[in-house]
Amino acid sequence: MPGFSNPPPTSLSNNRMSLQSVLQKGKAFLTPKGSSDSLITSNGFIFPKVDSAIDGEDCDHDCETCEVQLPKGWKIDHTEKLYGHIHGWATHMLVATGKTDWVKDVSDEKGSVMQAVRDCKVEPENGKLMLSASNMPRPSLTSHSISAAHEPTTILLLPAFTFIDNVTPATVPELIRHHISSAPTTTTPLPTPASHEIPQPQTDYPLSTSTRFTLRPCPHKYLILMCSQRTRDARCGQSAPLLKREFERHLRPLGLYRDMQDERPGGVGIYFISHVGGHKFAANVMVYRRADALPNVEADVQSDGTNGVIKETNKVSNGTNRDAEIKAPFPKKLDINSMGEGAQCIWLARVRPEDCEGIIKYTVLQGKVVKPQSQLRGGFDRAKGLVSW
Repeated sequence: MPGFSNPPPTSLSNNRMSLQSVLQKGKAFLTPKGSSDSLITSNGFIFPKVDSAIDGEDCDHDCETCEVQLPKGWKIDHTEKLYGHIHGWATHMLVATGKTDWVKDVSDEKGSVMQAVRDCKVEPENGKLMLSASNMPRPSLTSHSISAAHEPTTILLLPAFTFIDNVTPATVPELIRHHISSAPTTTTPLPTPASHEIPQPQTDYPLSTSTRFTLRPCPHKYLILMCSQRTRDARCGQSAPLLKREFERHLRPLGLYRDMQDERPGGVGIYFISHVGGHKFAANVMVYRRADALPNVEADVQSDGTNGVIKETNKVSNGTNRDAEIKAPFPKKLDINSMGEGAQCIWLARVRPEDCEGIIKYTVLQGKVVKPQSQLRGGFDRAKGLVSW
């Protein structure tokens, strides 16, 4: 499939569609849904599969020490094709609700930010917005005279990896117009030092006359999102807490687990979200990885007053008691300001507790997939310029 380069300039003087709409439609035309023939990889997927020669002979084995099990009689769909059959998105908004289950359609929750987004007449100019309610805690109520639904809350905007505080239903149009529309998307190339024409993903983007919102970077290097919405499907409500427990068991010895109040830089944040589609493939797990998690990524560093270059190489155990360098097929020098943006999202399904160890070791930390044929639904990779929808 083609990369994210823009088509030649188009005259829109007699057309109401914005340039962004033209680009989105052109990209959709050039990227057939579910077509793996256009993905530039050796295995037909945009993410690499684990390799026993590098990752060890047991890299694709299920965990043998798993401490939790799914309920008896657990049944899901194992026949339908997964890869490439998802609806693409440009940005992803997680709304803090403090809950793990919601009304069947979260946009029906009266007086909520989710409902305001659905009913808002202002649409994002940079593509489709995926909307999820999440279990992120709401800020404490500051006034007894204000209902919880109308009290300001927080959103997490992806792939910007940016928290935006003080969001209310009434301010949603301003949020979309001034912040979401200008945020980096799943198809925005990661900025390089030479690409000054690309807006930098700093927490003060864009310039706005409003000071009602507070923007701050998400400290986590990785995010694991799991559907927990029991009202849509009981299997989601059952599997999410079990998988979280198992993920946490593997993250704690590595010093990577972060709870909701832990703002130490790095680590893995685990959030429950509302229905994302495909509950018949439960459990659905979305793994977002920041740009500074990519192997062999070079970054222009000027924070020390120099133009020196640093190079980060991810190393993992390959099963032979020594470290193995994971060589990326896309070495790239990135602007230091882009390192905090999300570079990838790997969307998995049919995840079971015994898969959690491999997902942490290979998918979260290395961007590889253990069982792509049976579990990979799709995702995006901004460093390679690829999406799977």
